[in-house]
Amino acid sequence: MPDNIVGIAVPAPDAQSVINSIVEAESVGIRAAWLTSGGDAGDALTTLAVAADRTNSILLGTSIMQTWSRHPITAARQAQTIDAVAPGRLQLGVGPGHLQAMRQTFGVGFQAPLSHLTEYVRVLKTLLHEGEIDFQGEHIVAAASLPAPANVAVMASALRPRSFEMCGAEGIGAISWVCPHPYVRDVALPAMKAGAQQAGHDTPPLVVHAPVCVTDDLAAARQGVRDQLGYFPYTPFYARMFAAAGFQRADDTGWTDEMLDSVLLAGDEAAVAAQIRAIFDWGADELLASIVTVGDPDESRLRTMRLLADA
Repeated sequence: MPDNIVGIAVPAPDAQSVINSIVEAESVGIRAAWLTSGGDAGDALTTLAVAADRTNSILLGTSIMQTWSRHPITAARQAQTIDAVAPGRLQLGVGPGHLQAMRQTFGVGFQAPLSHLTEYVRVLKTLLHEGEIDFQGEHIVAAASLPAPANVAVMASALRPRSFEMCGAEGIGAISWVCPHPYVRDVALPAMKAGAQQAGHDTPPLVVHAPVCVTDDLAAARQGVRDQLGYFPYTPFYARMFAAAGFQRADDTGWTDEMLDSVLLAGDEAAVAAQIRAIFDWGADELLASIVTVGDPDESRLRTMRLLADA
């Protein structure tokens, strides 16, 4: 994977809008587009398959595809299909999702999510990169082959040190989400490096998520995060992560200004470019930006996209 990639999370009002947004992002010069699971846009991998056929070079990622919703053999075969259309462009990020949603939606037990995720990425990575798998685990059984290995980057969501350490040990990329950047730098990245060192290989890529807003109104950018990403401090996994990072959530919105300033990249073009460079300087390989809009949403989005394309 090339160094210092800047990509964007693509909102998902519907599948056609997502595809159009990915085509637009490539035309502006954005190097990677990421989709989450669920929502009105439908299945992320199916949408990316169509987007792959309508674009030429932009990397296409899932952040994340929920592991409980499909067997890793099925995921590998879907990924192989996309790789056949867009060789080397798929970044397949997987993760367990949230306990309540997975139980209500899929009826899964959600026991030992990190152990389950570890087995899942082992099956997925082995099948994609080696072309066959014969695996008997505590959570997953898999025996299958592909016509040929596929050049698909396998990644996983990570919030707490053990999940970053697992990514390092398994040799897969780690994707943070609304994690305070000092926490990623000082806690998560060292855990990832330790896992890789213990396993005897290089540290895999680290994808750092950040809300980003190019604006002259910092207060409006902070409010934009509250409005557009407001629920995360109230979800159990994220609440524990923020507490471990030394933050207590506000009673009204969940976000304090201190929390916001630890995750948000905001300011004019020069300021945001410098903040992005700082993240790469301390060890991130890719920035995954959620564009936060202020004022006129179309003008704000395009201003931020242009900066991200040039970063």
